[in-house]
Amino acid sequence: MTAIKGYRELNQTEIQAINRIKDLAEDVGFMIEQLEGTVGIDQRWLAIAKTDLQKGFMSFVRSVAQPSTF
Repeated sequence: MTAIKGYRELNQTEIQAINRIKDLAEDVGFMIEQLEGTVGIDQRWLAIAKTDLQKGFMSFVRSVAQPSTF
């Protein structure tokens, strides 16, 4: 098994949780892609939402993975 620097070994429950989070993020990303370029949608706010949601999902994954590095 190859370890990722700064990450501990995850159990099956944690792996399943992270995979579910990533599935949710993919669904949200798809919805954002559908709205990009849509007339009547404020693209500036959509871009802000996209960035904040990316950070949120990354934080969600880190809450489960609990990396030991910055």
